[in-house]
Amino acid sequence: MPSRLPIQDIFAGLVTSIGTAIRYWFHYTLVAFAWLGVVPLTACRIYKCLFTGSVSSLLTLPLDILSTENLLADCLQGCFVVTCTLCAFISLVWLREQIVHGGAPQWLEQNQQQPINGVGPQNEAQAVVNGGVENAVLDQPANAAAENVVVGENPEIQEEQVDEEEEDNEDEEDAVVEDAADANNGAQDDMNWNALEWDRAAEELTWERMLGLDGSLVFLEHVFWVVSLNTLFILVFAFCPYHIGHFSIVGLGFEEYVQASHFEGLITTIVGYVLLAVTLIVCHGLAALVKFQRSRRLLGVCYIVVKVSLLVVVEIGVFPLICGWWLDICSLEMFDATLKDRELSFQSAPGTTMFLHWLVGMVYVFYFASFILLLREVLRPGVLWFLRNLNDPDFNPVQEMIHLPIYRHLRRFILSVIVFGSIVLLMLWLPIRIIKYLLPNFLPYNVMLYSDAPVSELSLELLLLQVVLPALLEQGHTRQWLKGLVRAWTVTAGYLLDLHSYLLGDQEDNENNANQQPNNQHARNNNAIPVVGEGLHAAHQAILQQGGPVGFQPYRRPLKFPLRIFLLIVFMCITLLIASLICLTLPVFVFSVFAGRWLMSFWTGTAKIHELYTAACGLYVCWLTIRAVTVLVAWMPQGRRVIFQKVKEWSLMIMKTLIVAILLAGVVPLLLGLLFELVIVAPLRVPLDQTPLFYPWQDWALGVLHAKIIAAITLMGPQWWLKTVIEQVYANGIRNIDLHFIIRKLAAPVISVLLLSLCVPYIIASGVVPLLGVTAEMQNLVQRRIYPFLLMVVVLMGILSFQVRQFKRLYEHIKNDKYLVGQRLVNYERKSGKQGTSTTPPQSSQE
Repeated sequence: MPSRLPIQDIFAGLVTSIGTAIRYWFHYTLVAFAWLGVVPLTACRIYKCLFTGSVSSLLTLPLDILSTENLLADCLQGCFVVTCTLCAFISLVWLREQIVHGGAPQWLEQNQQQPINGVGPQNEAQAVVNGGVENAVLDQPANAAAENVVVGENPEIQEEQVDEEEEDNEDEEDAVVEDAADANNGAQDDMNWNALEWDRAAEELTWERMLGLDGSLVFLEHVFWVVSLNTLFILVFAFCPYHIGHFSIVGLGFEEYVQASHFEGLITTIVGYVLLAVTLIVCHGLAALVKFQRSRRLLGVCYIVVKVSLLVVVEIGVFPLICGWWLDICSLEMFDATLKDRELSFQSAPGTTMFLHWLVGMVYVFYFASFILLLREVLRPGVLWFLRNLNDPDFNPVQEMIHLPIYRHLRRFILSVIVFGSIVLLMLWLPIRIIKYLLPNFLPYNVMLYSDAPVSELSLELLLLQVVLPALLEQGHTRQWLKGLVRAWTVTAGYLLDLHSYLLGDQEDNENNANQQPNNQHARNNNAIPVVGEGLHAAHQAILQQGGPVGFQPYRRPLKFPLRIFLLIVFMCITLLIASLICLTLPVFVFSVFAGRWLMSFWTGTAKIHELYTAACGLYVCWLTIRAVTVLVAWMPQGRRVIFQKVKEWSLMIMKTLIVAILLAGVVPLLLGLLFELVIVAPLRVPLDQTPLFYPWQDWALGVLHAKIIAAITLMGPQWWLKTVIEQVYANGIRNIDLHFIIRKLAAPVISVLLLSLCVPYIIASGVVPLLGVTAEMQNLVQRRIYPFLLMVVVLMGILSFQVRQFKRLYEHIKNDKYLVGQRLVNYERKSGKQGTSTTPPQSSQE
């Protein structure tokens, strides 16, 4: 081959590469136009056409789809519609898998179980045997204690057994007259689906092939099917329920009330789904009456889909919204607000208001559930039988939505609303009333939405999110403190009311239960009768029909047990009230707000600041004080010398941490924020005839955000020196902090680069340019535009170096395609001294 490639070969390879790039560019442009333009735009236009309510819109639908008006807005709205339809489709497929693998409700498969499992009386005898085994296992702890009365609790289980017996009786009556063979065929069609064929189809259809990223045009067929699926889902899941609800609301005369809610479409659609569920269950009953098995099963499955959808909306949407509004109503006096103010805010921005209240309610529900999980770690298993255990591996809320009747879910919803609402009344509304009566001048808190203070609201919010909340929400110590308080209260209440066995359990009973648990499990395994055809369905039915809660422990029941339980509830309410009063006054808001106001006054002066910031600042000081006291108390038993040694070590560590914090959390963010201000913000926002003003505090706050983003991107990127240093600093932690390593390897290089980026352009603009004798306008232009100009130069140099590397790769590719004949694999041997090396005959392989 020649020492250099001829020009014509380089040009031919370059033209070929450019042609390939243009072909791929056209293809990917077509893909993007189809998925990001045609699909969402078609979905939006079809959605608007269906909900217009006129025949002319249907006739002009093709012209409306090709219209160029409001393209961007319609594409964004169409993306939302497509996302909703795809989520609905995925939810339907997932719900089908839940029904197929977990089993449909008993009322839906009451005829299919007999041909699969065997004869009906045998199944009934088996259920009786299993029920007897469960009852015997649960009754063993009661027979073990002779001197005390040991009982098990869970009234809901008894009600479930009664309901299941009634359903079994109805199933027997229906099973005598219904066609079992037809039911068996229907069950086989739904249950015995071939998973291997689905796996093969999934292997053939990949994401690249489906979206068109593999270079083929098969994705055009997928675009057509997605558009058809969107149209079908909009018609079935939005159009029909909306018009059913609309006609019903108009017929009942509730149209004005629905329009006044500002959520007419959502409420109308939910009403339509409720009426559709009622219609489906009525048609299901009629189909069962006239012996239409396939229609009966289809209507039953449709009812399950509608029922689960409505329950998900109630659990995730309605319940947190109720909690959020109730929290807001009960805390109006804390912020000197009225219901009229909330009504005006709702009228001005209904969507934002509802979202904020839903978000507050979700946070409240989350922390309440976290506290319940903490209670389960302290209390005896079985005390909280009326609350679902979210940590239970067998807990499946979707299976409960499928199997349990609607009145059970309604009863749980009402009970949850009562419990959560009562807690809010007890811990928020009543303490506020008491505080206003005892300390009239303490409330309300200052919660203005704007401030004239020189401190930016964004800066304070970043400080709150980056510094205060991570320390206050630290799971290690805060959780242990709260758990210790709960345990101390439980022990005190147990001994005062003689409910120690009920709340915490007896040690003897715990040991007996631990010894009996393997025997009980062995007894269940020995008495369980295997049934042909049952898999996960049987497991879920066993979970729902089990005789007691998981890990239930017996307890000793004292005299006048209901009275003691009532006194326990009263004692708990009084404790919650006192705890809420203490948290709202002494350690949090009296000390926190006063200390926080004192601390905030150092840089805000007399300007009013949002009480959230002052409370957060003071609360952080409270947390640091309590943490220091607990550490000193833990060191007290070790002696004075050990305490002095620990104080010396911690003082040295705190000094090192402060130095590192000043460099990495103070200097680096300030320089980074100032550089961002000079490069991006000032050229875009400030004209040339005006002087930009810089606020170091705000620049530091934005620099903190930019530094965290840069650090996250660095840790996710490829391996280079900055990523290695950051990982090493993170691995060392605060206790093993290496000040010399951090300053030499991390702080000094980063600060040097930032200072050079700030100083070199300033020196050029203010020191070199005036020596050239330019005008004042040109000097001003250079000073204001040199930072983005140098950024553009750096970016162009980076692009140029990248193109040079790409051209070298193209050069090697052209050379290999034209002149490469084969490749030879040669053994590598290190040469030592003057001795020669002998190589084995190499093997060659042709490409």
